[in-house]
Amino acid sequence: MLRVRSLSIVALLLAALPASAQRLLPASAAGWVNKGMPATARELAAQPVLVEYGFVSSEENQFANGPESFDALVYKTKDASGGYGLYSFLQQPGMRRANFTDHSSISGDRALVLVGNLVLDLKGRNPAGLSRQIDALVSALSAQAELGALPTIGSYLPGERRVEFSDRYVLGPQTLDQLFPGGIGNSVGFSRSAEVELAHYRLGGHDATLVIVGLPTDQVAALQLGELEKNLSVNGANANQTSGTPLYAKRSARLVAIVAGATSRAEADTLLSQVQMETERSWNEPVPKHEPPIELMIEGSIVGSIIICLFALVAGFSFGGLRLLVKRLAPGKVFDRSGYVEVLQLGLGSKPINPDDFYGYSASTGPATTVDKNLPDRVALRLFR
Repeated sequence: MLRVRSLSIVALLLAALPASAQRLLPASAAGWVNKGMPATARELAAQPVLVEYGFVSSEENQFANGPESFDALVYKTKDASGGYGLYSFLQQPGMRRANFTDHSSISGDRALVLVGNLVLDLKGRNPAGLSRQIDALVSALSAQAELGALPTIGSYLPGERRVEFSDRYVLGPQTLDQLFPGGIGNSVGFSRSAEVELAHYRLGGHDATLVIVGLPTDQVAALQLGELEKNLSVNGANANQTSGTPLYAKRSARLVAIVAGATSRAEADTLLSQVQMETERSWNEPVPKHEPPIELMIEGSIVGSIIICLFALVAGFSFGGLRLLVKRLAPGKVFDRSGYVEVLQLGLGSKPINPDDFYGYSASTGPATTVDKNLPDRVALRLFR
């Protein structure tokens, strides 16, 4: 009994542990054994950046198979958007696409995999040869990940001249200031629910950075662009007062695009002109482009009316014929049952109301009813007296 009680207490304590304290990495991965913490744990780079991406916890273990080993670090964020942003922040331009998940990349000594709100950062010798182990880790993490819709603002980034794996999804001012020159982190509207996507481009043999700020409405975007022009003097009015970097910006619907690193407005427009967000506004319902001719519409109306009339006739004769047949085969048993069915009558005449009159019954077992022929006149005199 004591043993059972102790096991119950342990189970309750494990269940009470927060999600951040539960293990994320499995005990093994395709034959490679989890050895626990590596000899030298990696420092979590850019702590303020992790906070802006909704960092919850992390776990780092070493997996070994004989003399070979690799280190696996898992970041857990609050939601899938934060995980996507952290994954993009950790990317490196030298990486190439991988097929572990929809968002995964690999290089000579590193692999990054996004699994919902979890980011797997694997370091080791030749990660391309560890595809089975990485697939096993991804499968184990998928059971614990929280899936969700990923940001779509990156789809507005122009693809021409873009540096591969230079796009970043940003959710806070400190991250933006690390990635974009000019110190505009507090001026793009993160307090107004802004989200940011940026990427590097090659313009005229030099590097330029394009930032796209997504805001809730067109009006908020226009207000934010006005504040940028006022506070930072963008669009060539004056040099940027903070860092001397010229900035060029434009608005398209609820998007604000900003370019740094362009030598002129014309050069910046090669990127800004490609940022377009089309909005559809309609006051009326759409009208069919090809209406049928009036002759066809009239003909259809006539044919439809004839079909309805024919259906009514067929239905009426069918019901009437069925009723007559039933009355002949079973008289007084289905229809015209005066003992069970009484038809309402107005009684406008002087004759007393008798339900049997409706069914044509003339026989009466009771005494003959005396008809008062003067009853209508007396009733009228009382009404108009």
